[in-house]
Amino acid sequence: MISALQIKAKFFRGLADSTRLAILASLVDSERCVSEIVKETGLSQSNVSNHLKCLIGCGVVANRRDGKNVRYRIRDQEMRKLLTMSDRIISKVHSDIARCVHYEE
Repeated sequence: MISALQIKAKFFRGLADSTRLAILASLVDSERCVSEIVKETGLSQSNVSNHLKCLIGCGVVANRRDGKNVRYRIRDQEMRKLLTMSDRIISKVHSDIARCVHYEE
């Protein structure tokens, strides 16, 4: 059985990908279809689609059909708060993070 700490580590590893973070940033304020996410992030459609599957599978993003389109949104308001809060924290320690050699990309 997987422990609560292992689940938490897995959660943060899922967020430790710049493509998934770009997609989530695109979805923070409103739901979007893949083409809108592609336009906003500059990522390829296949890349966005693959990462959306991951984010849906992990329960972070939800989707709904809207005619011919599928619309995506961040599933939980708390996730929006976490992303917004992390931006505020990062803005305060940006230079320290930039100098950090322990967590390289």
